[in-house]
Amino acid sequence: MRGSFSVTVDLEDWYHIPSVCSSPYAVYRTVNEFFEQWDGRYDYLTEPTKRALDILDEFNVTATFFVVADIVEHYPGLVESIAEKGHEIACHGLHHACKINPETKERLMSNEEFEQKTFLAKRILEKVSGERVAGYRAPNAFVGGWMLDSLENIGFKYDSSVSVNSLYNKTDSFLKTVSSFPYYPLKNGLEVGGDRNFIEFPWAYYQNVLKIPASGGPILRFLGAPLVLNGLIQSLKRGHTIFYFHPIDISCTKFPSVGNNRPFYWCMKGKLVERRIRHILKALNDVKKVCLRDYPEI
Repeated sequence: MRGSFSVTVDLEDWYHIPSVCSSPYAVYRTVNEFFEQWDGRYDYLTEPTKRALDILDEFNVTATFFVVADIVEHYPGLVESIAEKGHEIACHGLHHACKINPETKERLMSNEEFEQKTFLAKRILEKVSGERVAGYRAPNAFVGGWMLDSLENIGFKYDSSVSVNSLYNKTDSFLKTVSSFPYYPLKNGLEVGGDRNFIEFPWAYYQNVLKIPASGGPILRFLGAPLVLNGLIQSLKRGHTIFYFHPIDISCTKFPSVGNNRPFYWCMKGKLVERRIRHILKALNDVKKVCLRDYPEI
């Protein structure tokens, strides 16, 4: 699979980010609490999602959409429209809640609670898509090895959350054996070496002196397309890798001024980021793209 990559899309809205909901430092403890108290507009997702689908059509890409399951309730027909176009529906949690503490990396819920909520999310997404949901991506990419064991227990076949880099570590592991290509993780861990039917698809990085995250997302918004593109090209030489973005990255509408700790989080978005996504897809137009559900080991 050298020289191939997967285009992935994280389907979440502005209030799902940890500064607003469902993290230790959020304004609202949960998404349910947000909807109980919020009386303004909340849907900033539908319009940019339609434009994201147009971009994927333009470049003839079948993508994997990691969907927060509560979107099915609050955005009727949106997830269905994605599935109808042939894209894979995968799971991005029930309410996009952090599962491990962003600072200490200690778990914020038991295995039982995680499995119960994630299985419910899986069932919701399978019902609306009419397809098996095989993949998971941890909300905010905060992932622990124990989570992969639970995912395997409830029927998932792969995860795509691990980002190896020198700037931050959102996992409970040192990731000493992990690169940017798929691998089988150890039981109760994230290092390479597992003998199991479960795959981790880690993200791309650019390596010079440091390893810089280069799969997309906020890095694409803040550091630009050249770094991400160079990181993807470098990662492609190692093996199959991951590119991702959020539809809200390309929203041209100003989001509500709500959130703790991240005052400049949305200072770069809209048409600028849309041009960057198009630039990357155009530059890699001749590179083989594989929807994650079609990866040979799934």
